[in-house]
Amino acid sequence: MSTEHESGFTGPQGAQPAGGHDAVGPAPDRTAQQPAVPSDGAPSDTPVGGPYQAPPQPGAYPPPPAHSAPFGAEAGDTAADRASWPPPSGHPFGAGQPVGGWGAPGGSTTDPQYPRRKRGGLTALVAAVAIVAGAIGGGIGAWANSDSGSGSSAGSTTVSSTVDRAALNRAPTSVAGIAAKALPSTVTIKAEGSQESGTGTGFVYDTQGHILTNNHVVAPAADGGKLTVKFSDGSSYSASVVGRAEGYDVAVVKLDNPPKGKLTPLPLGDSDKVAVGDATIAIGAPFGLEGTVTTGIVSAKDRPVASGDSTGAQASYMNALQTDASINPGNSGGPLLNAGGQVIGINSAIQSTSGGGGSSPFGQTEQAGSIGLGFAIPINQAKWVADTLIKSGRPVYAILGVLRNDNYTGDGAQIMPSDVQGTPAVTAGGPADKAGLKPGDVITKLDGVPIDSGPTLVSEIWSHRPGEQVQVVYTRSGETHTTTVTLGERVGDSQ
Repeated sequence: MSTEHESGFTGPQGAQPAGGHDAVGPAPDRTAQQPAVPSDGAPSDTPVGGPYQAPPQPGAYPPPPAHSAPFGAEAGDTAADRASWPPPSGHPFGAGQPVGGWGAPGGSTTDPQYPRRKRGGLTALVAAVAIVAGAIGGGIGAWANSDSGSGSSAGSTTVSSTVDRAALNRAPTSVAGIAAKALPSTVTIKAEGSQESGTGTGFVYDTQGHILTNNHVVAPAADGGKLTVKFSDGSSYSASVVGRAEGYDVAVVKLDNPPKGKLTPLPLGDSDKVAVGDATIAIGAPFGLEGTVTTGIVSAKDRPVASGDSTGAQASYMNALQTDASINPGNSGGPLLNAGGQVIGINSAIQSTSGGGGSSPFGQTEQAGSIGLGFAIPINQAKWVADTLIKSGRPVYAILGVLRNDNYTGDGAQIMPSDVQGTPAVTAGGPADKAGLKPGDVITKLDGVPIDSGPTLVSEIWSHRPGEQVQVVYTRSGETHTTTVTLGERVGDSQ
């Protein structure tokens, strides 16, 4: 899968490095057509119920019910029964919200200013909306717990004057609980350079003041620009770039004057143990809306994603976690959390329907919006890159030691059939050469993962570390062979 911000290869057309040579060009378009975005519906404001009737005489209203039970509770429940309401919901986080029309205030049952039939119409409208929400799915329906009791008289609404905190389900493992804990450690980053500026997201990595984010978030300020880090309480601090890894799209910045006692690192999860269907929470500043929290699931794992831009900078590759949590420009660099509040990825790119149907990293001038296809760098990879940057300031990449042929249209990734302008297709004495790979070989699997293109090959190589051994399946003259390659090392980004 390629992305909108494409990078032109500075070398000969069609010749591309595999696993960390020079800057790479746009990846082949292997994505399917994206479905049209459905239009949003808006509820009608037409009252539900019969025509307006004159109010009855004072005293004709029925007395308020003995209690206002949550939606689904029985009117005869005891106080102990109601105290334990509601039961766990089907939502991944068990989230529940109070309802009187989703926060709309309810009217008094004894107020003579509101005729009985008109209030009944409002009640019917609220009930209808709640039923529609329930039909959408158990997760959304779980948010619509009503405060109106089943024992109330028909056509009347009673809303409790106090909110039952337990009914809101703001436990530490709920969305609200996780967001409350993570927001103070999630920051908005503004990068200002002489030619461009942008806004993205990051999160506290350690107590020394290091912030983890995307490379493309801080790139505008990389050459003597200004970085500002803003916390959820509104406080702002100047920061400096510690290190950038263009190929991984990971960067580390550090607060110039870290505040004492304020920095709480977000806990890191294990992205290798993530399963498709796991719940996700994304936090960021989409379109500048700081502190935005959205939810979804892990839609896929090991999704090869290549991204770049038109400046000629090195493209980035990732074996991404795909999520349907709503993420947009400005979410870039922010945390993707699991249901335990642990970071499992760094939000980095989205698939969009604009700009020819490609993906784009956040923070670019292209203002594509979410269509439910977001991609995050797995945190296990990002952590290793971040630690390397903090230690040395320079990224380290695993390499195969070959030039790949992006003009190849068959299955797999082909090594260039011949040398290109003095650059060997297979580096002499390099990892591939030592393993017996030759110019023109087509790699179809790497460490058991099917390879369908050059970008997929690089994404898979860069998910490993230098020195690791990987099994490579390749074809030569129509015959299939297998060899073991010990991956080499390249320090620094290509210029």
